Amino acid sequence: MADPIRVLVTGAAGQIAYSLLYSIAKGDVFGKDQPIILVLLDIPPMLPVLDGVVMELQDCALPLLREVIPTDKVEVGFKDLDAAILVGSMPRKEGMERKDLLKANVAIFKTQGAALEKYAKKTVKVLVVGNPANTNCLIASKSAPSIPKENFSCLTRLDHNRARSQVAMRCGVPADAVKNVIIWGNHSSTQYPDVHHAMVKVNSNEVPAFDAVKDDSWLKGDFISTVQLRGAAVIKARKLSSAMSAAKAICDHMRDWWFGTLDGEFMSMGVYAGGNSYGIPEDLIYSFPVHIKNKSWTIHDGLPINDFSRAKMDATAAELVEERDTALSFLSQ
Repeated sequence: MADPIRVLVTGAAGQIAYSLLYSIAKGDVFGKDQPIILVLLDIPPMLPVLDGVVMELQDCALPLLREVIPTDKVEVGFKDLDAAILVGSMPRKEGMERKDLLKANVAIFKTQGAALEKYAKKTVKVLVVGNPANTNCLIASKSAPSIPKENFSCLTRLDHNRARSQVAMRCGVPADAVKNVIIWGNHSSTQYPDVHHAMVKVNSNEVPAFDAVKDDSWLKGDFISTVQLRGAAVIKARKLSSAMSAAKAICDHMRDWWFGTLDGEFMSMGVYAGGNSYGIPEDLIYSFPVHIKNKSWTIHDGLPINDFSRAKMDATAAELVEERDTALSFLSQ
């Protein structure tokens, strides 16, 4: 058996974590032969709830789960980490301006970045889920200068999975018959779900998504808005934000980061934009198509970008630049 790895989940008493922790603890993410020490961090008022989560994890009797450590202290939570899944953030409250939300989250992710810098392994892989995820991820990275920028990512896999599923349902095929959809940009309603490079397996033949769907106006219209606004639609229906699907996307993201992507396939991941070939401003966390091998991602270069896509990629980049500049003004205060 391998030595246990230490995996942190923040916001661990929340509903996304409740859907996530079982999958991690039973080996769906880091491997069926990889023992896990789960570190669960939340704010002090949530510690009684966290105790209940710990009891349930114990009661699952999972052979790979070697230890569960609930805590509200960063020096415990971030110690010697191999992976950090930062789910907890300040949610947007009614009447709250976006800049107020950014200010609250800059404080959280500055603290967590500094804790990663001080206590975690330098090889730690960090996934930021809490919104605004791209900018929170950038702040965490800037607050941990000795950890490589490539070790920080934010979650756009949920949007990727949503896009993949919409195309699959439209074509009447299973979700895994659709590959190479792309989410460009911000995990917000400006994101650009792009299927110009996607392929769909129909009757054992791979065909471009536009040929498989045979409805260009849908792919350039309602498909895009459905994916962009799906989170809000779930909240409207459930009165709660996406949890099961978010947890599944977190598992997909971390498993691919650990074990790699399939040959000929790329996945969407919010990563550092430095050195990208698509003309996206460099000092951003932006969602790109990536390949992963040996726990390292590379942006898939060389895709032709038409004018329709270019405009949408630039619009979501502009929103991220504005978010970044606002956040950095708070960071320096």
